[in-house]
Order: sequence, then C-alpha cells, then structure tokens
Amino acid sequence: MNSILVTGCNRGLGLGLIKSLVKDPNPPTNIIATCRSTAKAKELCEIKEKYQNVHLLELELEKPETFNSFAERVKDIVKEDGLNVLFNNAGYAPRTTKLTGVRTEDLMKAFEINTVAPMMLTKCLLPLIKLASEKNQDKPMGISRAAIINMSSILSSITLNTKEADFNLGNYPYRCSKAGLNIFTRSLSIELNQNCILVTCIHPGWVKTDMGGPRAALSVEDSIDQIMKFVKNLNNTHNGDFHDYGGDKLPW
Repeated sequence: MNSILVTGCNRGLGLGLIKSLVKDPNPPTNIIATCRSTAKAKELCEIKEKYQNVHLLELELEKPETFNSFAERVKDIVKEDGLNVLFNNAGYAPRTTKLTGVRTEDLMKAFEINTVAPMMLTKCLLPLIKLASEKNQDKPMGISRAAIINMSSILSSITLNTKEADFNLGNYPYRCSKAGLNIFTRSLSIELNQNCILVTCIHPGWVKTDMGGPRAALSVEDSIDQIMKFVKNLNNTHNGDFHDYGGDKLPW
C-alpha cells in the first residue's frame, strides 16, 4: 500500500500499529497517525522524528465538524495517489457493568466515538479512498488497492453473548456502540463493493492496554503481529465480515 491512516495512535493498539508499519520490510510511502494532542503523544512524536514517511495529525473524534478540514490535510499528504487504507482504530470504553451502573453520558460518548466518528470520518475521506481504488485498478481487492478496516470487539457479537460466555455481563455502552460499528461495516461493504473497496472489521483480542487492563491475555505486540499478517492477506472473501486478530471469522 502507498498510504495508510490510523486513528487513535497515542497509545495502545494504535501506537502498536504505527510501530509495526515503520519496521515493515516494505513500509507504506505515507503513514498517517492521528492523536488528540501531539503534546501528549511523546512516543509518537519520537517515531515521527525518526521516520520521514510518518505524518502526525491531530484529530478530535468528538468534533465531526472538523473532519472536512482534516480530510484536506490528508489530501495534501497523499496527493493524486489517494488513500489506500483507513484504519478506524480509536475507541472508548467506559467502566460500566450492569444496567444499574450505566449513565446516559457514557452511552452517548461511546456511540459518538465508536460508531458516529468512524462513519463520518469515513464519509469525509471516501473521495480519497475511491481515488486510490481507481488508481490501482490492476490490483485485486485488498490493502494494495483500497480498504477500510474498523477495529471492533468480540463483545459486540450478539451470537456469542450467551449466559455461558465468560464475558457476558454488562458493558452496555461499549457493546452497543461496537455493534453499531459492525452494521456500518457490513452496510458499507455492500455499498462500496462496486468500487472494489474492501470493508471489514477486526477483533484484536483481549489486549494489555489501558482499555483491556493488566489481566488481558495478549500483549500489544502479539496482537498487532497477527493483525498485520491478516491485514496483508485481506481479499474479496473478507469483504463485509467480522474476524478476530488471527483471521478467523466471527459471528455477528
């Protein structure tokens, strides 16, 4: 791929993705990393200083009114080649369990960041993604042509949310908003199939991040290594589906 944009890169999985991309044997020409504040993203700034193909842009996902101007800044970077990959990684998970602990503000913020922001940001960047697909008509559906990848969660699976599941309790804002992201993924994959733009969503596993907590089963590095292997092999058979970090298909 010539270019990739990853949201939520100041820490966790987003930062892990950027670290993996810059060390790839065949790295993208343009790696665009976003964060809310560059002043608070010390490690990300250090990476930008070391690698000339890394571009660091500030993006506030709770301010969709800024997305059009943000898209213009992305256009200045990718120019006539367009944007090959948009990785909607940024997410929000309030610490709630049963319904009695759910607050309206947590629900609204979860939907704003996990569902609304990826949808509206994709809308603003779609002309650049379509341009990349048109420029790479000789290539099959995948990241070398054009792709939109949404970071979801197994907690959004309705099928797997049973009384026997060890993760069945609560987390309503996160679960509901990620389920919204899933239906957006499926619907968009149908709409953009005629443009040969791949759209899929990935569950990264239970990862040791601020969101996943210290008891999680996977390190960021382990999760990202497997995600990148899977992403590099994305093709039309993955379009509109839900997969885990190793590429196994998950039920909605």
